[in-house]
Amino acid sequence: MVSPRLRLQGRHRVAAFLYAGMAVVSLVLGAIYLFRDSFMPYHAAALGKDWDELGPATQTLLKALMEVAAGGWLALGALVLLLVAFPIRRGERWARLAAPAALLLFYVPTLLATLSVLQETPASPPWRFNVVACLCAVVGLLLDAPWRSHQTNFR
Repeated sequence: MVSPRLRLQGRHRVAAFLYAGMAVVSLVLGAIYLFRDSFMPYHAAALGKDWDELGPATQTLLKALMEVAAGGWLALGALVLLLVAFPIRRGERWARLAAPAALLLFYVPTLLATLSVLQETPASPPWRFNVVACLCAVVGLLLDAPWRSHQTNFR
């Protein structure tokens, strides 16, 4: 067990900052998708139709899919913020592995989905953000290096 007085130093602090930053961005994206009353502009470009041109059943389905995506972003953001605020701050190894794992488990499939939309439709989805999210998770993991002993990590 690591001392509760322990504070993150140097590269561990940078890793925690990267994770927290991605968590906040995830919460913002979740809120945007949850509270929109229609789909995003790139969705319209992918379908070649505006929201008003879609039938009620299609609108309901797309809105439900957006709400599911919002739920994923909100859950991810809340989870990662809690990990950073408590167990990562205490230096707990499991949490230092769990935060980047959670980010990658969400953002790699999201990246693949946006690249598919980019490749198969005339739309320009925000795929670059997904690359940044994946890179932040990997860079944070490499900086933090939770596989090293606790003694060398937190001095």
